[in-house]
Amino acid sequence: MQRRCSGCAGCQQHEQENWNHGRHGKHGTEKRKGSPLTRHTPGIRDRHPSLQSWLRTIHSVSSVCSVVPLFIPNAHAARKQKRDNRPFILAGDCVLNPDTILTDKRELAAWLESGCRPESEWRIGTEHEKFGFCTETLQPLPYDGERSIRVLLEGLAEGFGWERVLENGLPIALKKDGCSITLEPGGQLELSGELLDNLHQTCDEVNTHLAEVRTVAEPLGIGFLGMGFHPTAALDDIDWMPKARYVIMRNYMPKVGRLGHDMMKRTCTVQVNLDFASEADMVAKFRASLALQPIATALFADSPFVEGRPSGFLSYRSHVWTDTDPDRTGTLPWVFESGMGFERYVDYMLDVPMYFVKRGERMIDCAGQSFRDFLAGRLPALPGEQPTLSDWEDHLTTAFPEVRLKRFLEMRGADGGPWRRLCALPAFWVGLLYDADSLAACLDMTRDWSAEERERLRRDVARMGLRAEIQGRTVHDLAGELLELAHQGLARRQRLSGSGDHEGGFLESLQKVVNRGTTPAEVKLEAFENEWNGDLSELFHRHAY
Repeated sequence: MQRRCSGCAGCQQHEQENWNHGRHGKHGTEKRKGSPLTRHTPGIRDRHPSLQSWLRTIHSVSSVCSVVPLFIPNAHAARKQKRDNRPFILAGDCVLNPDTILTDKRELAAWLESGCRPESEWRIGTEHEKFGFCTETLQPLPYDGERSIRVLLEGLAEGFGWERVLENGLPIALKKDGCSITLEPGGQLELSGELLDNLHQTCDEVNTHLAEVRTVAEPLGIGFLGMGFHPTAALDDIDWMPKARYVIMRNYMPKVGRLGHDMMKRTCTVQVNLDFASEADMVAKFRASLALQPIATALFADSPFVEGRPSGFLSYRSHVWTDTDPDRTGTLPWVFESGMGFERYVDYMLDVPMYFVKRGERMIDCAGQSFRDFLAGRLPALPGEQPTLSDWEDHLTTAFPEVRLKRFLEMRGADGGPWRRLCALPAFWVGLLYDADSLAACLDMTRDWSAEERERLRRDVARMGLRAEIQGRTVHDLAGELLELAHQGLARRQRLSGSGDHEGGFLESLQKVVNRGTTPAEVKLEAFENEWNGDLSELFHRHAY
């Protein structure tokens, strides 16, 4: 099943597959001994008796997580029933019909909470983006032409059995075996990986993907580069991809920030998507990962150049997000306040301005309108209509905070990079968040950080990397401590490869960053000033996949 999507809003063509598959079998009620985060605590279903009665019919609310994917056998019949007694049938391998109409924000929160699953079912979903270029000219790839994104997609489909996803007759994505290959607005090629049990599988998946891409790309004179921001191209050098949702975003972005088009066309990231056991576990992981996201930004900082020259930033990608759209980005200080839970995130999303609603093949421009109004049937673009669950899932992808909640948590703070760091990012966060002791240590480390300190750290690491400070401690010191916690967490997971290797080996590239004391961006800046003699063509030759 493919459920992972990230980067720009609406990279959702592959997420429709989510409706056609089950999750990972039935949810059980096992508890992890000694971990208070996986014990049931009152959640949204306990605060609302009507919702609680829906859920209690199948699964006891005393389990680790009472809410599982929801299914309505006949959505059309269900729409005619009163909302308070609509029949939710719970089963571990069933899903809710995407056309079901929603009218109550409790339903929106229940959908988020349905992502809860016992620790035995926690998975790892990794995504990464990369810039395509012509190896002769080093220019970005156009969508169409002899050497183009379109030809590459067709080659992957023909050569490796990927299924084409079309929009207006044009290939804009591929899907196969729970994975998808999608296009960001500037043609950045993104792999959204399968849900996997361990990091060995994750890294194998990355290697297989890069090998397939290289097999098709090399004969065409196409290369790919992993960095956080395109090092040489101007905005006008990069084609817009032929997707209707990107037209809507393109028109809206300049109204709310100066760097929105840069974000869309010139940034790349690597992300990992992780599960939670309960509302309490979600909150703990959300808080720890939000507070520590700047540490990941520093460790992965690899975007120092803009249009061929040093920008003054180590992660210009991170800086871009500070001037994109304040309504849908940032460090979400309210996550650290009392009362945080699924409903609080729903309240946030109800006030994130919309981009679009999809009806059939049409993409309806709703930019700047309110999902709260949509829920009440007052959306100006669709008067009298109320959202479907599919609309809600689409809308959840249009917020871009440093950590994003859907039915899982997305870590969004790292620059794209070389293949070793594509494996290191999930290793870092799995080691910290999937082990109760390491997670508790992360919460202790960040407990006294104020909202102002967290935000200042986020902005400082974009320029200063490992030299940034919070409460008198450098990011370099914190990164070393976190890597030790991640190593310990991975060791306790005991996920071994076929040859007996531990997952901790995937942290090696980050350990080198800490041992060296300089970010990947600083290594490239030094090479630019010295051995490359200010010629960034060397960057493409030395660092392409």
